[in-house]
Amino acid sequence: MALKRIAPSVLAADFANLQRDVEMINQSDADWFHIDIMDGVFVPNISFGMPVLRDIVKHANKTIDVHLMIVDPDRYIKTFADLGSNILTVHYEACTHLHRTLQAIKAEGMKAGVAINPHTNVSLLEDVIKDIDLVCIMSVNPGFGGQSFIENTYKKVQQLRDIISRNNASTLIEIDGGVTSKNAKQLVEAGADVLVAGSFVFKSDNPTQTIKELKEIVNE
Repeated sequence: MALKRIAPSVLAADFANLQRDVEMINQSDADWFHIDIMDGVFVPNISFGMPVLRDIVKHANKTIDVHLMIVDPDRYIKTFADLGSNILTVHYEACTHLHRTLQAIKAEGMKAGVAINPHTNVSLLEDVIKDIDLVCIMSVNPGFGGQSFIENTYKKVQQLRDIISRNNASTLIEIDGGVTSKNAKQLVEAGADVLVAGSFVFKSDNPTQTIKELKEIVNE
């Protein structure tokens, strides 16, 4: 069975000590860097933009998992490829022509991800599931870190896992929002492959140890 991955969310890092926190992730048991790009339009918050991403990539030595919470993401696909993104995730709700967007991401040499908001039904992805490398299920409403986990997520993960199996797809399932040591095991048992953890990691007394413990929990 493939090992489950932990992707610390840089949105929860200390922006005044960003290089320190990037180095911490490098040296930890984490697998990916999860980087949220917000535009203040698609979500009611603005996070870092291209220059900060460029600096993170400069120091990071693990997979760069970029989550675009922006309107009209097609405008920036090439830009994010040029900045060094390995996985580029767009929101289902922000894409009028999702299939075309997925093809454009892959044409730039990146893995293509699709994120869905808590109110969006996973069945809407069935027709393109074989074109999606990763589905990011939002387990909080996107825009802000530190929110409480939405319990309906477990059911969505199971439904999505069924769609992936039925279509013989190799899509990974990522969970973003409210992930802690209390729900990590249950999420993996429901079918999740990648867990994004933000506040739980960066607000802990020892982030490196917290990542290590999460990794152990999901791969028991």
